[in-house]
Amino acid sequence: MTRPRRRLSSQARREALLVAAREEFSRRGYYLTQMEHVAAAAGVSKALVYQHFPSKDELFAEVSAQVVDTFVARLPDVLGDSRDALTAWRGAVGLLVDLVEDNPHAWTLVARHLADPHLGGVLRGMRERLTEIFAGLLAGFYEPEKAGSDHPPEQVLRAATLTVQQLIGALQSLLSWWLEHPEVPRAQVEASAVEFGWLGLDRLRRGEHL
Repeated sequence: MTRPRRRLSSQARREALLVAAREEFSRRGYYLTQMEHVAAAAGVSKALVYQHFPSKDELFAEVSAQVVDTFVARLPDVLGDSRDALTAWRGAVGLLVDLVEDNPHAWTLVARHLADPHLGGVLRGMRERLTEIFAGLLAGFYEPEKAGSDHPPEQVLRAATLTVQQLIGALQSLLSWWLEHPEVPRAQVEASAVEFGWLGLDRLRRGEHL
């Protein structure tokens, strides 16, 4: 005897559609994903998808916002015990590695659409938030005798912002590569990212220049 399908609540159905959409946008990209793809992945009709999300634009925006909100919500815990810049950097790397490991579809969605000027607005908000937080932390840990006394605070912050942008770009490339090479252990990827970033950061914050 066939059991009747359990009817999901409206909120549960919406969450299921967001999960399906995240996977489809991650796999196909925004432009090739159609609402019928999301419907098929969720096992519902296209009409039901439209009941919850009037357009593909709105669906993508909500999927992106969910990814960003989930990530940003974890930042306070990561940074709360950061007694120095290295601890903060380890926490940032660990959080990004967690995102790749726990939800590769979310990471692929970010990496795939971040640079698109028509789609990446919400996602760029996450990058800007990370830049603001870690540039502020880094600037606060510059050696005062070599940086703070010779340069005004706004100049130090600007230098830190440029450095953090480069590090975020490097991390994005490394973690996207890791998704294609899952045989590489997490610990090795994480250690490599922490050392690559910190060895440069530490020399810069002590005032060393070419």
